[in-house]
Amino acid sequence: MSHLIATSVAESPILYVKVQSGRQIEEARKKRRLTQRDLARELGMGVRWLREIEAGNPRSRLDDHLVCAYKLGLSTGHILIPLLFAGQKMCFPRQLAMGDLSDLERMCIEMIAQRNLDHLTQALTPAWASPPVPAGAGL
Repeated sequence: MSHLIATSVAESPILYVKVQSGRQIEEARKKRRLTQRDLARELGMGVRWLREIEAGNPRSRLDDHLVCAYKLGLSTGHILIPLLFAGQKMCFPRQLAMGDLSDLERMCIEMIAQRNLDHLTQALTPAWASPPVPAGAGL
């Protein structure tokens, strides 16, 4: 990871996310052959504001980035996963930022769901469902 990117992620993870997200939104829009005007109209926002989002303007709001990602069918991992790293005071690996994070996003969701299912199962399992302790085992 370059020093510049590592510094920017450490000092301002939200700004880093907005820049990366803006790039992904722009790429996805172009891939779908949509003009900024077309996408802005579909989203109910001005073209100028969409341009600011795609440019990673610090004043853009993360919810606007999420709305754009949802509309374009993008994973939101490029927004949420770097923020998870920042929340743990960890640098987000640049290699992950360049790709599609859909699989990693799904794995996180599956792990969270499984953990909650395990806790719920444990909480709802009656004590008598535990295997009986053989007589004399505690002596």
